[in-house]
Amino acid sequence: MNRYRKDHALLLEARAQWENLASYRQQRDRCKRYCYGDQWGDQIMVDGKWVREEQYIRNHGSEPLKNNLIRRMVKQVLGLYRSRQQPVRITGTDKTSARRLARQLREVQAYNSAEEVNARALEEFLISGLVVQKKSYGWRNGHTGCWTDNVPAANFFVDSRTGDCRGWDIGSIGEIHDMRFDELCEKFAQDADDLQTLSDIYTPTDYRDRVREMVTDFGSMSPVAEHFFCPASPLLCRVYEVWHVERCQGFLCHDQSEGRLIWANPDDHDLLARSANKQWTTATEWHYYYLTPFGDVLAEGVTPYAHHSHPYVMKAYPFIDGEIHSFVADIIDQQRYTNRLITLYDWVMRSSAKGVLLVPEECLAEGYTIGDVADEWARFNGVIPIRTCGGGMMPHQVSANAVNIGINELLQTQLHFMEDISGVTGALQGKMESAGVSGKLYEQQTQNATLSQLDLLDTFTTFIQEGQKKDVSNIRQFGA
Repeated sequence: MNRYRKDHALLLEARAQWENLASYRQQRDRCKRYCYGDQWGDQIMVDGKWVREEQYIRNHGSEPLKNNLIRRMVKQVLGLYRSRQQPVRITGTDKTSARRLARQLREVQAYNSAEEVNARALEEFLISGLVVQKKSYGWRNGHTGCWTDNVPAANFFVDSRTGDCRGWDIGSIGEIHDMRFDELCEKFAQDADDLQTLSDIYTPTDYRDRVREMVTDFGSMSPVAEHFFCPASPLLCRVYEVWHVERCQGFLCHDQSEGRLIWANPDDHDLLARSANKQWTTATEWHYYYLTPFGDVLAEGVTPYAHHSHPYVMKAYPFIDGEIHSFVADIIDQQRYTNRLITLYDWVMRSSAKGVLLVPEECLAEGYTIGDVADEWARFNGVIPIRTCGGGMMPHQVSANAVNIGINELLQTQLHFMEDISGVTGALQGKMESAGVSGKLYEQQTQNATLSQLDLLDTFTTFIQEGQKKDVSNIRQFGA
């Protein structure tokens, strides 16, 4: 017997929010491909068929060359971030408590390997323009603690109506978890009946068939629905963690002992009795839900955190009118044109070195075609049989030096454009324009180059500081 109640409406809302991020995920995947070297993978239309640019170039006898400048610039910004000291800021408390909390926060950062986790978060931020971390408390690695996890973009979903760069207008947020069955039972099973119920829900033999019965398009299940409801491995169990803002009733009370206004639930009779002045009102309250792909609510409740919010920290860039434009996306066009020029340069050099072979048709051997001649001529040890015809012409090769058509100048222009657009100039990369540049001038150039990345890095620093605030709140509530 299934002991869990169902909430299909919340599950479908989470699915809609995840699907609304489809275009963002596609753009992110493209930026990631370009960052890590797959720069000829875009699909183009050729004779009514979609093919990869790489395959199209190879079909025309050329080699798709690339010089990955994007990766170099991303690594340069990562190095610039790691070279900056990240301060630990504790506010709103006395000096003794601040020092204690700062020490505890450094301990939390140490066992979370915060330096490495944040560097990978910045790399995600540069590639996709959106970074998400989860700040939670629980048992892990043999002890309880405050934990920080980078949330994968493929598993994250958020209210699509969000437009505030600070994230203050988020109404719903969550992520997809794929876990082993033993992890699932450890987290959600309270007794043997729960264990049996979870086993029935996640039976691997007919799991996909039951999902297909629940959500199908005409004739078959849509790929988007399958990606949302089905994990990559049939041995994993999918759970949706959803945090949702809900409206609740209560009282705004005047706490005379502390001289401030506080919120009180209707069940908080002691606080209501102590308050001489109180006013009924409504307010928002964060609730959490853990759902199965079939709408079963495995766990739910009011946020357990003292900061009265969800455990996620999110930062999108620049988020003007709710739009995301990443560092990598800004320089993809320059990278593409650079690759085209390099490939063109290679094609011109190979054509100039090889030249053209003139073959009179009357000297072809019997049964031998021009195509056979071309294949043999392309081989480094090819042999071309010919038929002599008295004083007739013999095959001969015609070659000439490559004509300078300005590829070098165009390539240098694109490299300068890439540095200007990205802000990662030669000074930031440690390059000297000439040996006669003074040390003070070079230092000024480096400082100016650093300023071009200041907005991006300070935005990420704000993200880190928001995460530290939730860490400090969790430390105060639970301890380090």
